[in-house]
Amino acid sequence: MTAADAGSWQADEEEPRGPVGKAFRLSAADSLSLGNAVCGFLAVCVLAYSAIQQLQVEGGRFTPDPSYFATAIVLLLIGATCDLFDGLVARRFRASAMGAELDNLADVISFGFAPAFMVVIWGGFTDQVPFTAVLVAAASVLVAGVVRLARFACVKTKSGDFMGLPIPMGAMTVISIVLLFQPSIWALLAVLGVAWLMVSRIEYPKPKGQLLAGVLGWIMVNVAFLTVWVAWPEGGDLPIKIGASMQIALVAAIPLRVLFYKREQRKEAERIKY
Repeated sequence: MTAADAGSWQADEEEPRGPVGKAFRLSAADSLSLGNAVCGFLAVCVLAYSAIQQLQVEGGRFTPDPSYFATAIVLLLIGATCDLFDGLVARRFRASAMGAELDNLADVISFGFAPAFMVVIWGGFTDQVPFTAVLVAAASVLVAGVVRLARFACVKTKSGDFMGLPIPMGAMTVISIVLLFQPSIWALLAVLGVAWLMVSRIEYPKPKGQLLAGVLGWIMVNVAFLTVWVAWPEGGDLPIKIGASMQIALVAAIPLRVLFYKREQRKEAERIKY
C-alpha cells in the first residue's frame, strides 16, 4: 500500500456518513423516547432505593414494599405511553435520523432491564427459590427483550403485525406475574415463558385504530388501579389482581388463538385434499 493509498483510506474512514447535522436534532418523537428511557431509569432507582433503605433499617432483612413496586410500575406505564405515542408523533410531524435507534435503546431500559431488575428484587431476597434461578429468569427477560428489538429492526412480517410478543407487553406481563404470585419455581417458569413468547414466531396484532385506543385505555385503567392501591391500601389489592390476571390472560389467549386457527387451517386443507 502506498502512502497515497493510505492517505486515501484514512480520509474515507474519517469522512462523515449520513445527515450528520440533522442527526443531532431531536424531534418531538425523540423527546418521548427519551422520556420512556428516563421512566425506566427512575423505576429501577425506586426499586433499588426501597431495597437499600429497608436493608439499612431492618439490619439485613428485606421484604418488597408494595408502594415502591406500585411507583415503579406507574413509571413503566408512563414509559409505555411514551413508547405508544412516539411512533405516531414521528409519522405525524417529523422523525429524526436516529429516532428508531433511540426508541429501541429506551425500550431496552424500560421494558428489558427494569422488569428484569424487578424480578431480582421480587425473588432475590427469599429462601423459597435459589438465587441462581432468579438470576436466570431475570436475565432471560433482558436477553429476550434485546433479541426481540434487534429482530424487529431487521425482520418485517408480511402481515404487518409483530413477530413475537412486543417488549412492552412482555414487560407488563412479567410485572403481572410479580404482582400476582409469590416467588416460586412455577412463577419463574412463567417468567421464562414470557421471555420465550417475546422471541417466538407467534404474530401479535399491531395496535391500530380501535385497538390502539383500547391499549391506551388499558394503560390508563392500570395507572388508576395502582394509584388507588397506593392511596388506600386498606381497600385491598383486588383491582391490581384483576388487572394483572387480565394482562396474563390477554397475552396467553393470542398464542392459543393462533394455535387453534392453524389447526383449523390444517383440517380445512385435509378436507379439500380428500
